[in-house]
Amino acid sequence: MKKHQEEISDAGFTVMNSIYTAEELDKIIEIIDSADVDGSNFRKSEDLFAIRQFIKEIPGINNLIFTPALKMVIGQLFGSDYFLVKSIYFDKPENSNWFVAYHQDLTISVNKKVALPGFGPYTIKQNQFAVQPPLNILEQNFTIRIHLDNTDEDNGALKVVPKSHSKGIYRPENINWDTETEVSCNVKRGGMMIMKPLLLHSSGRTTNNKKRRVIHLEFSNMMLPKELQWSEYMAI
Repeated sequence: MKKHQEEISDAGFTVMNSIYTAEELDKIIEIIDSADVDGSNFRKSEDLFAIRQFIKEIPGINNLIFTPALKMVIGQLFGSDYFLVKSIYFDKPENSNWFVAYHQDLTISVNKKVALPGFGPYTIKQNQFAVQPPLNILEQNFTIRIHLDNTDEDNGALKVVPKSHSKGIYRPENINWDTETEVSCNVKRGGMMIMKPLLLHSSGRTTNNKKRRVIHLEFSNMMLPKELQWSEYMAI
């Protein structure tokens, strides 16, 4: 586990395989496939199916996601004071042309818009408020991406710029490719990628006619000002 701690601290990410069994993954997929997809937190197109507030929207999924194995990894890597603050399910179909350019995850999901020093600007999407918080909150947070399919360069594995998480706000247009490198974070089915929100990352189009289904979970141990709340707070 020390190796993964060092990779997260130094490079901003690590990959861990064999976290979920095939049976556990089949149960997760079965529940997702049987969900009612008509709500406002569901987005469906030819290129992408996404579920925002995933843990809230899919009854019965919580215990399948937060297995003893996952809780052990979180506890050993980050300690016992972290809680869930955001959850999204992404399904990139076999013939998807959907891609995401390089960016950092600079916003958090909150319950309302409040004028507070260091918080802003705000946005709202599908009745969900998001805001850019002070940098120390983003630096403390981490993200886990659970992979329900084998994922590589040909079906949208994340590409990242190692160490970019330690450079504060790093605009994609300022990336100096003479000094920076790009790494593809290939993950096997049942494995996961752990990353820092400030890590520059992107996702390419699918070219091998294989699905890429990912559960994206964000965690924090930071309390917000009393006027504001995490919109998806859940103890783990």
